[in-house]
Amino acid sequence: MELYVSEFSRYVIALLLVLYTYESFAVFRYREEERRKGIYFRQILLMFGFHLSSFLVICFETGDLIYLCFYAFQQIILYASVVLFKMLYPRTNRLAANNMCMLLSIGFVILTRLDLNKAVKQFIIVTGSLVIALIIPYFVHKFKFLKNLKWAYALVGIAALSIVMILGQTTYGSKLSYSIAGVTFQPSEFVKILFVFFIASALYQASGFFEVFTTAVMAAAHVIVLVISRDLGSALIFFVVYVLMVFVATRNIFYLLAGMAGGGLAAFIAFQFFAHVQIRVQAWKDPWSLIDSAGGYQITQSLFAISSGGWFGLGLYKGTPGSIPVVDTDFIFSAIAEELGVLAAICLILICVSTFMMFMDIASLLQDKFYRLTAFGLGVTYIFQVFLTVGGGTKFIPLTGVTLPLVSYGGSSVLTTLIMFSVMEGLFIIRQEEADKEKMEKRRRIVKKKKVVINKDIEEDDDEEP
Repeated sequence: MELYVSEFSRYVIALLLVLYTYESFAVFRYREEERRKGIYFRQILLMFGFHLSSFLVICFETGDLIYLCFYAFQQIILYASVVLFKMLYPRTNRLAANNMCMLLSIGFVILTRLDLNKAVKQFIIVTGSLVIALIIPYFVHKFKFLKNLKWAYALVGIAALSIVMILGQTTYGSKLSYSIAGVTFQPSEFVKILFVFFIASALYQASGFFEVFTTAVMAAAHVIVLVISRDLGSALIFFVVYVLMVFVATRNIFYLLAGMAGGGLAAFIAFQFFAHVQIRVQAWKDPWSLIDSAGGYQITQSLFAISSGGWFGLGLYKGTPGSIPVVDTDFIFSAIAEELGVLAAICLILICVSTFMMFMDIASLLQDKFYRLTAFGLGVTYIFQVFLTVGGGTKFIPLTGVTLPLVSYGGSSVLTTLIMFSVMEGLFIIRQEEADKEKMEKRRRIVKKKKVVINKDIEEDDDEEP
């Protein structure tokens, strides 16, 4: 009986994820949110079906009904998030909200399978973070002065990173976090958002050489502090986001080429001066040559896990994801591929891609340059972090040690990503209002044109009467 349940569940879970992923892209067939309602409703049903199916398997495999109680609490929070976002902000983008909840569901499932205690901690953090996230769209929509705080964003960001550089705790050779009253924070996660706001506020009015130069100095300060702290993964994200935002703001290909050249030079220097970078590059080139060390062992175990899963996975609790070091943070994608299958892992990537596409769609439609740059920067930050995590775990690129947003274990990462999604929802509301103004202006022009035509006809009639 256990064998039949395990086998059948693999295909059910994969099918639900495939159908959800299809709906995530079917949304883009329509421009109006009203015409997307049916797709959003089907997404919610598929998401809850995946979540329920996965936890039924977990209960069956463990024989412990406490997991059903844990599932019930998760379901309440996820359902409340969907409903409250819709009630409080009727004009938000529901694809972003649905994908956010779906990614959280996948994270809850795989973390529960890996470590129940960590899953419970993650759930508590997500609950508190969602409360904060529900407030963010209001502030983004109402507080117009956000675009005038560029130096505040820069100074707060550099100060937060500097505190970590001086007082931070060292993890795997890098200073990433510090603790206050027993609560650990990773400031670089939060500063990512401030950094995007800084670049947008610095370049939205003017994007000449002087503005680009001053933002480059402040951006370099962020990156240098991160490099000194040896948080090279975050430094790479900051650098890429800066270069692409400057290119979008200026439309100057020279800045993009200069950024690429500078990035290549910085990578070469980092390789020369940081031993752990050399190890990661060697592990990327030939992980089996370093299989006895931490760098090579991580990658080889990750590759073994992905390859052993096949298309539909071994099934929850049928694999050995615990053999991968820090699997719940850096290598959670490998655990998903092993037990839920490569097909599920591909669907996860595609859900992230559809989220990024919606972020870019919002950015392209915004008229205000500050909001447009902000949406673009947050979208790039999100998808580039996904790329680094998945690419590192699959040996596509050298390992950078960043988390998979909303899926990996980590309170700072989850809170930051939820805030990022909420900011995008606020920007979508602004875009909807801009569209309303466009329609009203268009109607005014049509009415005015009709009045001119009518007055002209009346004048012609008056001329003909004598």
